Amino acid sequence: MKFSKKATLGLLFSLTLIVAGCGQKSASDANTASTGTSVPVETETAKLNVQVSFYPMYEFTKNVAGDLADVHTLVPAGMEPHDWEPTPQDIASIEKADVLVYNGAGMESWMDQVTGSLSNASLIQVEASHGINLLEGTEDEHDHGHEDSDGTDTHDHEDESAGEAHDHDHADEVATEEHDHDHDAEAEEAGHDHDHGGLDPHVWLSPALAVKEVRNIEAGLAQAAPEHAEQFKQNADAYVAQLESLDQDFKAAVTDSKRKDFITQHAAFGYLAQEYGLQQVPIAGLSPEQEPSAAQMASVIDFAKEHQVKTIFFETLVSSKVSETIASEVGAKTAVLNPIEGLTEEEIAAGMDYISVMRQNLEALKLALNE
Repeated sequence: MKFSKKATLGLLFSLTLIVAGCGQKSASDANTASTGTSVPVETETAKLNVQVSFYPMYEFTKNVAGDLADVHTLVPAGMEPHDWEPTPQDIASIEKADVLVYNGAGMESWMDQVTGSLSNASLIQVEASHGINLLEGTEDEHDHGHEDSDGTDTHDHEDESAGEAHDHDHADEVATEEHDHDHDAEAEEAGHDHDHGGLDPHVWLSPALAVKEVRNIEAGLAQAAPEHAEQFKQNADAYVAQLESLDQDFKAAVTDSKRKDFITQHAAFGYLAQEYGLQQVPIAGLSPEQEPSAAQMASVIDFAKEHQVKTIFFETLVSSKVSETIASEVGAKTAVLNPIEGLTEEEIAAGMDYISVMRQNLEALKLALNE
């Protein structure tokens, strides 16, 4: 029997009540149990308990929080986050958190239902993409015309917020409010149970937009711990300086490139393409798990042949079979263009992070755009 995502999450919510309530004792309870009397427990200034959805949110949050928060990632390392769903233990962790940071724009399709089930009224929810003009994802990502560099339309994310104003110059407007985004969880396509709500969520792949996400996270942390607001700002300023340097390097690299188009495994690089005047030609749509049709494959192959594309990009967390098939058909090579939806165990062991992976992406693009 196949259960819908809604039914599965509903069952998880029920189980969470059991998980969250079992095995929990406060420090004073444990002390009483061991000594028979209640003895005051010495405490240091408590760190914020911050839960984040997936890797880029961890990287941005950790750089802003520094040692003032314990930051935990819900999606495990090496797992593709598009179709990940929280376990009862994950929901229990969110319930106990001070701050929840997520990308939004439909990336975390489970978010509205999970947060709607929580009883933690003081939980500060930070939607990192809040206030950013989002790109529309389309049913057919394979219209390879030349009118728009990224092949997508912009969507003002502020329109989704039930009339709320989203001026991120004010920390008190960060998402402690409930975001009533209508991400229709019942719209299940055959063989594909993931929905971005029609929007492209991959904003973190533009360094310029990553800056905005970092600032939103800074405001959310400052709201949770206003006594540390100045330290959060200093940390954010330092990290933003790195992102701005990365942004300038991308601009310099593409200014005089021989070509402006690139073929990638799925439509993750629309914001990067828009920012730097490039044309993304995706093999699949917004989710890397989506299999392209024969007609879509033929369209990409025709584009590659017509424009003499010599590199077909693939990703690290999903199979490269489709990219390899197209590369073989057109006589091109393959290379990695990483959407940084998560790090592999090897990347973690090598000490890689968002900045270093984006610099690898930059070098890969420089080569492909000048062949």
